[in-house]
Amino acid sequence: MTKYLLKLYITGKTARSDRAIKALKEICAKELGNKYELNVIDVLESPQEAEDDKVLATPTLIKSLPPPIKRIIGDLSDREKVLIGLDLVKNV
Repeated sequence: MTKYLLKLYITGKTARSDRAIKALKEICAKELGNKYELNVIDVLESPQEAEDDKVLATPTLIKSLPPPIKRIIGDLSDREKVLIGLDLVKNV
């Protein structure tokens, strides 16, 4: 069973952050079931972690596992873009 390890970087408790979290959780629940771990990191609370991962903009989603590492920057409401970024569909 392939487990997905995801990090979502946000900036504060804002409407934009809430939308990104909600959209990602809906996609993951439908497409991955219980085969994922999601860590939401607020760059205001953990700036060093964001710097270590070279996060320049939020929201940023980083898929660490399974390889290869992928990044999705910006609005996560584009379902197709997120699925391609998670390697769940091939970019045609």
